[in-house]
Amino acid sequence: MIIIKTDSDIKGIEKASRIVAEVLDVVVPENVSPGMSTYELNEIIDRYIRRRGGIPTFLGYQGFPAAACISINEEVVHGIPKKRKKIRKGDLLKVDVGVTIGGYIGDAARTYAIGDVSETARRLMKATFESLYAGIEAARVGNHVSDISLAVENVIKNYGFYAVRALAGHGVGIKLHEDPSVPNYFDPNWHGPRLKHGMTIAIEPMVNVGTWRVYTKKDGWTVVSADRSLSAHYEHTIAITKDGPIILSVLEDAKPQLERYFLNF
Repeated sequence: MIIIKTDSDIKGIEKASRIVAEVLDVVVPENVSPGMSTYELNEIIDRYIRRRGGIPTFLGYQGFPAAACISINEEVVHGIPKKRKKIRKGDLLKVDVGVTIGGYIGDAARTYAIGDVSETARRLMKATFESLYAGIEAARVGNHVSDISLAVENVIKNYGFYAVRALAGHGVGIKLHEDPSVPNYFDPNWHGPRLKHGMTIAIEPMVNVGTWRVYTKKDGWTVVSADRSLSAHYEHTIAITKDGPIILSVLEDAKPQLERYFLNF
């Protein structure tokens, strides 16, 4: 069942989402450095969320053991932070964060280039970033969920990359995962529900260089591209309104510029 949010609900979801944006647009870039462990980065994120009065939504969710999902290179999503897992120059670092505050939830993700990365990695980040904003632009009252999916996949295909099919965006706000599911690829036999004013969804393209197929590692969480090619991931929580989509997981001064996620060391 799709939960239609009131204006008050959307303000609450925006508050949670802005803390997520602070983490991803400020805290991570200011603190991450080559050689640090993903465990250390997770601890920084956890402390910041709690200082801001929030609760890390992911911690304990279906048994997940950390405040953030931190994935590197061929890891698509749901990477478990570990002390022995180091961030190195040339890596693509993906950080996915959820925050709960006042009973409302925000969810977003970013991909960061750690120092100099390959040209393929740069193109992959650009394709994934652009596909996210294409999906957001299609999230308009009267459209179907499949219009988002088509917009996202068209950008990805134009770059010659592959949208992950086993995972999707989703409704969010009251629960971490709500209806509807928001696939990142278009199925001509499925249109999904019609988009309505008051829906809040997380659009999150996950894009691989070599294949749409993935598998889950033995830890039961970390999803990896089947051919171990590079993967990128961007995500925003948005509200669908009669005046158009509103990005909730963004800071007032954070314009959609990919360059902010290329970290120079």
